[in-house]
Amino acid sequence: MNQMKLIIVVGLPGTGKTTFASTLANTLGTKHLNSDIVRDSFGKRGHYDVSSKAAVYNEMLTRTEEYLKNRQSIIVDATFYKEVLRVPYVRLGEKYEVPVEWIELRANEDEIRTRVSKKRKYSEADFEVYLKIKEHYEPLNYNHLVLWSDQLSTEEMIYKANNYLKAQTSYKL
Repeated sequence: MNQMKLIIVVGLPGTGKTTFASTLANTLGTKHLNSDIVRDSFGKRGHYDVSSKAAVYNEMLTRTEEYLKNRQSIIVDATFYKEVLRVPYVRLGEKYEVPVEWIELRANEDEIRTRVSKKRKYSEADFEVYLKIKEHYEPLNYNHLVLWSDQLSTEEMIYKANNYLKAQTSYKL
């Protein structure tokens, strides 16, 4: 990756954010932060109250800023289901003069139901959690790429993301 970037991967539980973001980070040779892993490292597994969520998002923001201070690109993945959770990343991008690129993952509900019924290493979200977050999910109003993880392979999504990120870089230079 030639130009430093802050890449935010958003979407509802079960859309494949972490698999995609981790693969993209490996492809680009950059770091990856995930809300479930941060929650786990904080000992907040199973804690989804307002203050626990705030602590996780604040820690992710702090870690993201450390990478940007050190002139390192970073990929952050979480639901980012509310605009209030997104704005601090926009401000970080402005502060460090780093483009913020948004990628939203989606999948149909039947596929999500299947995915979240299986045990995953860090995520505890089940279908009820998916429905609850979906009810409060605010549309992403930034220029962004939408990828349907139930229609594309991980490799196809990485290909599309790379093309999107390259186009964004050319456009902004």
